[in-house]
Amino acid sequence: MFRFRIVVSIATGLLLSACAQSALVQKTELTHTHERQAPVAAARVASISPASYGIASYYSYPGQTASGERYDPKKLTAAHRTLPFGTKLQITDIHSGRSVVVRVNDRGPFIRGRVVDVSYAAARELNLLHAGTAKVKVEVLTQ
Repeated sequence: MFRFRIVVSIATGLLLSACAQSALVQKTELTHTHERQAPVAAARVASISPASYGIASYYSYPGQTASGERYDPKKLTAAHRTLPFGTKLQITDIHSGRSVVVRVNDRGPFIRGRVVDVSYAAARELNLLHAGTAKVKVEVLTQ
């Protein structure tokens, strides 16, 4: 019985680590699209493949976004750590298949393991208001 518990614990740990999202970081040159944003340390920007997977959450606090816009819970916007402001993303809930197109206008999420924070309106479209988080596919449509 003791060995069985150890095997189950190890298997669970391996499954959870396989689900974790790891960010690939590469050096890139700053282009004119980055000039309006705060410089990223040593011009390092996380690369995102055509499709990235991870956990999405939503936020609905009032205030100003990192791009200088006021947060509007009725708009389909999102926060991403490194993508340029104005980038269009398609966020698809892996389990439900629901999807929404959002525009990056803020920085975040700042919680480990999350890849994107979406606005209240986008969370409503994804049906993630009750759960708060969801496993999603993130695709860059335009930069």
